[in-house]
Amino acid sequence: MLHTLAQELNAVLEDSPAAKLLSPFGKRIYFPKGIIAQGGEAKKYGKVANGTIGMTVCKGTPVILPCIQKEAPGLSPAELVAYAPTAGNLELRTVWREKIIQKNPSLAGIPISLPVVVPGLTAGIAYLCELFLGAGDTLIAGNPSWDNYSLIVETRGEAVFRQFNMFTPGGVDGSFNLEAFKAVLHEEAEKKTVKMLLNFPHNPSGYSPTTNESKAICDEILKVAEAGCTVMVWCDDAYFGLNYEDNIEKQSLFARLAGLHKNILAVKIDGPTKEDYVWGFRSGFVTFGSKGCTEAHYEALTKKFMGAIRCSVSCCSTPSQSILLHAFKAPELEHEKDEMRTMLEHRYRKVRNFVSKKKGHPLLEPLPFNSGYFMALHCTGIDAEELRVKLLHEKGIGTIAIDSNTLRIAFSSIDENLIDEVYEAVYTTADELARSQEKNNL
Repeated sequence: MLHTLAQELNAVLEDSPAAKLLSPFGKRIYFPKGIIAQGGEAKKYGKVANGTIGMTVCKGTPVILPCIQKEAPGLSPAELVAYAPTAGNLELRTVWREKIIQKNPSLAGIPISLPVVVPGLTAGIAYLCELFLGAGDTLIAGNPSWDNYSLIVETRGEAVFRQFNMFTPGGVDGSFNLEAFKAVLHEEAEKKTVKMLLNFPHNPSGYSPTTNESKAICDEILKVAEAGCTVMVWCDDAYFGLNYEDNIEKQSLFARLAGLHKNILAVKIDGPTKEDYVWGFRSGFVTFGSKGCTEAHYEALTKKFMGAIRCSVSCCSTPSQSILLHAFKAPELEHEKDEMRTMLEHRYRKVRNFVSKKKGHPLLEPLPFNSGYFMALHCTGIDAEELRVKLLHEKGIGTIAIDSNTLRIAFSSIDENLIDEVYEAVYTTADELARSQEKNNL
């Protein structure tokens, strides 16, 4: 028997696309009117005393150890050690929504939800998996992909992680494989609901679709929605804005999808960890958008999301949110971000220049890349894991083997003056590995 509060939320969502997309857990979850909700009421109305929250308070202010306060003198005790609201700091959520619209002007006038703060983008994806993927359900994504997706979807969620080959042949000059995307999309659409994850700039390849590719992707999603299929698209925008070529679509797919059709529910998973270079803050945002959703629908979805947060981490880190809110008000923020982005683009240009000279190499072929933190090499005739290990132990160079065919290199973490040396070692080591294999096979 579903809890009364869950039933109420489900009733609100009944005429929205979310109703057909929620997992069994998503239907069961609710935000309780317990300690947190009652504490929120007491904060508003308990003018004499508030005995609801488990914090030590003196004269209305949370106590703080002096040795803690001295490490962050610019923040108040409340900004450092008080509990944050379950959905996150309200002002921060409001500012982030404004930033989303500023960076995606196509969203102007399109109602979207107030972002919910999550403890990192990984957690945001895990919560979406809980809420919208039941055991045996399918999530579509490109291949190759970040290894944590399959861990979350398959191992943790017992769902099916179905991948399509993301690139057409052609190495670094290849493009998004629209035909493969269309094939898997239309096949899954026969089930009447489709759930997919699209990650741009892409991890591990570092690819973002062109403006024409972005339009084609959304046009194809629109076709199945118009045919009566309910489609949910998770837009993992972890590296949003780090584009290095002029033909890349500057806006998130979320901006195209949020107001496209009443059968499409788009979700934006983003945050400052990459965009604002605060990786260890573990602060992300999840935002919903659909032509089929009203403010009441968004509020119900938010409460279900809050229920998932409440029964896991309870709330997100207060200091991270406080620091970010201050930083977002700093006039120098965008200039400083531009300097960081320029540094990354210089590294990108140097990598691209190097691999262009290795075009046609029999063992290593760069996957298309034009953005983000990474690029990846497709291995032919050698195993990516063997190459990774050999590079690490013989050359002192760390890389990531995504699978047996894909070696990911984060140029974001390699100083520009080391790029030629590192990449020369990668190619040389691949050649050495191939020769060793040939010798062993004689």
